[in-house]
Amino acid sequence: MIRRLLIMLALALAVALAALPSRAQPAPCGGRFVNPITDICWSCLFPLSVGGLEIWPSARPDTPNPALPVCACLDPLPRIGIAVGFWEPVRLADVTMKPWCFVNLGGLRLDPGFNIGQKTLAGQSAVGGKQQMTGAWHVHWYMYPLIYWLELVADFLCLEPGAIDLLYITEIDPLWHDSELTLIINPEAVVFSNPLAVAACAADCVASTVGLPLDPLFWCAGCQGTMYPLNGNVAAQYGHVQGSRLALDRFAYKLHRQGILWGSAGGAGLCGKYPMPIIQKSQYRFQATNPVPGFGPMACPPIGGATVLPGTGQMIPVIGEDMGYLVWRKRNCCLL
Repeated sequence: MIRRLLIMLALALAVALAALPSRAQPAPCGGRFVNPITDICWSCLFPLSVGGLEIWPSARPDTPNPALPVCACLDPLPRIGIAVGFWEPVRLADVTMKPWCFVNLGGLRLDPGFNIGQKTLAGQSAVGGKQQMTGAWHVHWYMYPLIYWLELVADFLCLEPGAIDLLYITEIDPLWHDSELTLIINPEAVVFSNPLAVAACAADCVASTVGLPLDPLFWCAGCQGTMYPLNGNVAAQYGHVQGSRLALDRFAYKLHRQGILWGSAGGAGLCGKYPMPIIQKSQYRFQATNPVPGFGPMACPPIGGATVLPGTGQMIPVIGEDMGYLVWRKRNCCLL
């Protein structure tokens, strides 16, 4: 009798355990460490200018530079110097649809031990009468002042100081997950969510593909889509390269809106960075670092540039769907 009772209890326990929801195994996180020498497209540093004269020209488009080669500043110390303009690698970014996947750290996957940042929005959506993929992207933002810590330039006054460090993760940012909460920092999104404003982005797509993006069309991310909402919820994407670049575009704009990123290009940036709540898209270039580093004349396209050619071979099915980017920023500075 006791043996029969034990058998029944064991069967009941087995049925109860089988009914419990099983914890799904997380998808593997792809990635590799970025080699600061061989994985960097160093030609993205150019053109290099003194005043309005390019002393090291490049086929890549450049933002306008101050016309005069001589400049004077009072901050951070009084000086008369030379107005130089160059492109500086300053940040590294993971862009992935897998929460807590650190792509540029060798594909490291963390388990925080609590259910935060685990929301996903990946699947099919009907947009414009066609089925398109949706995605929920996360971004991890690293300090990466490459020229400074490699000590390639002696005058550090014009360079971003610091060492590699993790600065921002979107998994713990509620504004990054909820489009309604995002309205707190981008209430103007309501104004630009109309067919005319979206149609204007076609001009930005062309301009950013053949040259620089149109900064007055700040609500446009060129060929990637629209900047709003300033979060990782992409309603329609046609590939991992386009979706990840749009998420990175929006994230950069979000940091400007929150006062974390400032302007550094043009005459206003000669003596130091200045507040820029509305992003100047033309001061950024994004180079792919993962899964395949980008090289060549199309390695550092500006915000909104077409991904048809630069994105070719930049996504590997299954093992290379997590993207990494190096952020290049235009810097105008009064050099001692």
